[in-house]
Amino acid sequence: MIKKVEICGVNTSKLPVLSNEEKEKLLIEIKKGNQEAREAFVNGNLKLVLSVIKRFNNRNENVDDLFQVGCIGLIKAIDNFDLSQNVLFSTYAVPMIIGEIRRHLRDNNSIRVSRSLRDTAYKALQVREKILNEQNREATLEDISKELQIPKEDIAYALDAIQEPISLYEPVYNDGADALFIMDQVSDNKNIDDNWIEDIAISESLKKLSDRERMIIRKRFFDGKTQMEVADEIGISQAQVSRLEKTALAHMKKNI
Repeated sequence: MIKKVEICGVNTSKLPVLSNEEKEKLLIEIKKGNQEAREAFVNGNLKLVLSVIKRFNNRNENVDDLFQVGCIGLIKAIDNFDLSQNVLFSTYAVPMIIGEIRRHLRDNNSIRVSRSLRDTAYKALQVREKILNEQNREATLEDISKELQIPKEDIAYALDAIQEPISLYEPVYNDGADALFIMDQVSDNKNIDDNWIEDIAISESLKKLSDRERMIIRKRFFDGKTQMEVADEIGISQAQVSRLEKTALAHMKKNI
């Protein structure tokens, strides 16, 4: 769907592209209230919206909806862009468009988040943006908590709640050949070489114990039983179990 030519009735293969000089002239006219210049500027930046929504092509979202939401972000960027700042319009607009799309995805997420949590999260994001703009640094939870007079634990919970699910098959890098997906970067703590080697070493060291020592180790560390429970099962005292266990562990440590 993301590769279709016509989106929202717009033929994307024929979208115009404005030069930086043309953009600057149109922006000056827009600030004067020229609606024709505004329309020309929007049409000249629709390819920018198209390039942004391609980042969301693995979310199975309706591409027409994403394009419309992206256009809202584009218009907001136009309204808020400051010509006096020495920055390209695209540099300013792309985060605005992405932010608008992410808000749309959060609000329409199948995992429902309460209105109060969303409100808290959006207020926190506004404070974060305010501190970034005014102090040129990332806001901490303590900063946001102090500004909103809300416990930082509640803020962290609210921000976590609005995070959208990410597919394990979402690409994070593509060099033109094989893509690197998120699942390639997720570690498996159970099935790694070190664990396999460790299991083999423990298994081999168990074989070198006496039958009674091996039975005690298995009951204690594989079955999760207490020394008293093991003592009752095999008919010896808890002190004897403790002594045999200590000796067995020493032997295993030496063998490993």
